Amino acid sequence: MPSTSTIAAIRFGTGLRPRQAGPAPAPLDVAALLGDLAAPDRMPARFPVLTRAEAEALAGQVRPARRAAEAGTKAGDPAPELAYRALRQRLRVATNRGAQSAIARAVDAPIGFAERLVQFWGDHFATRARNAEMGPMAQVFAEEAIRPHLAGRFGDMLRAAETHPMMMVYLDQTASVGPNSKAGRKRGGLNENLAREMLELHTLGVGGSYAQADVRQLALLLTGLSFTYRAGWHFDADKAEPGAELVLGERYGGAVPADVSEIHAALEDLALHPETGRHLARKLAVHFTSDSPDAGMVDAMAAAYAQGGGALLPVYAAMLEHPAAWETFGAKARQPLDFLIAALRALGVSGAQVAALAQGPVNNQLLGPLRLMGQPFAAPPGPDGWPEEAADWINPQGLAARIEWAMKGPRLWAKPLPDPRRLLRAALDDAAGERLAWAVGRAETAAEGTGLILASPDFNRR
Repeated sequence: MPSTSTIAAIRFGTGLRPRQAGPAPAPLDVAALLGDLAAPDRMPARFPVLTRAEAEALAGQVRPARRAAEAGTKAGDPAPELAYRALRQRLRVATNRGAQSAIARAVDAPIGFAERLVQFWGDHFATRARNAEMGPMAQVFAEEAIRPHLAGRFGDMLRAAETHPMMMVYLDQTASVGPNSKAGRKRGGLNENLAREMLELHTLGVGGSYAQADVRQLALLLTGLSFTYRAGWHFDADKAEPGAELVLGERYGGAVPADVSEIHAALEDLALHPETGRHLARKLAVHFTSDSPDAGMVDAMAAAYAQGGGALLPVYAAMLEHPAAWETFGAKARQPLDFLIAALRALGVSGAQVAALAQGPVNNQLLGPLRLMGQPFAAPPGPDGWPEEAADWINPQGLAARIEWAMKGPRLWAKPLPDPRRLLRAALDDAAGERLAWAVGRAETAAEGTGLILASPDFNRR
């Protein structure tokens, strides 16, 4: 069994790095992992992404530019079409830059537990750009709804995520209108997508103690939440269903005019529901430790959630302090994004190198390989996010893409390639198996040895 420090870096962090000259770093332990959340978050300043205002301004130009291009085409004027294409290219670059910054942060993170939690909660509140306009908003969502609340209260994260433009557009909340509202008497209809996923995926979980009636009542309560590129986020009382709604036996709404406060109250109650704590505890345990996590550890985490009033730091502490968190090492597969980040760290790549890449290499060396491995950046297959089971990731197509990157990718990042025996230590330390160490020692070239390490089961498991 590897040391606690090695397990901490691989299972709970973003991977090991080559040891630098000077004093040896302090071994990683529970205190270090929790301290990663308490430390000042310097990554946003080092690797920035667009602000919401910048993303909205960029997206707001698309429809007028498209209309102008259509009119120009009819009139025989190519200039508006060229301008429209240039705008779409700016959107693609902004979207890719957001992904690039997120990867750079994880590569440079001293420990990476916080960055792993950004990925986990971003997947818990899974969203996907429905069109090119929303592409840059993906990292705005992580920056505003997820990152500030990692060590805070789940209720605050829930409120920020559910009412964020990225979530509202993805789950069609912007099209939801109360049937008896002022706007509903003229157009539109009720959309239950956000309410359903809020109950089924984000809070109580599949099989939770809610019924279809609760979904519909919550959907009626949520009417009024609105977003347009021109007006930004706002609460539209004309779209809000009049009267009160009954969700899980609690009454919300009924104020005249309607406002967002009752929605916030419902979200707070959902966050504090005992089934929510249990659902989140198990999901965290599955992600970090095992597809079949220890029941006692999940119980301890759920109890910490309840006792802390939905505070997340005690839940992480309950997980990390439980012996089961440090057992079954290798039971989880590194997902493609984790694999790529850990490989770059092991090769000694810096976040600055990642951030400095031009758009061609970003696609060829980062985003393209992620797609081939089955995990396109910020584009999960559905609202339930990415699968957790190892079999969903270690399959013929995904494994072939990992092996190809392991054999070719490192030469683009590390010149010259490191001695494979030193890389083995940097990448796995005492988690390297004897068979892998034997094979690496007999590799004929540095490229072959590097490929053996990064494609090995030892490196692809945690």
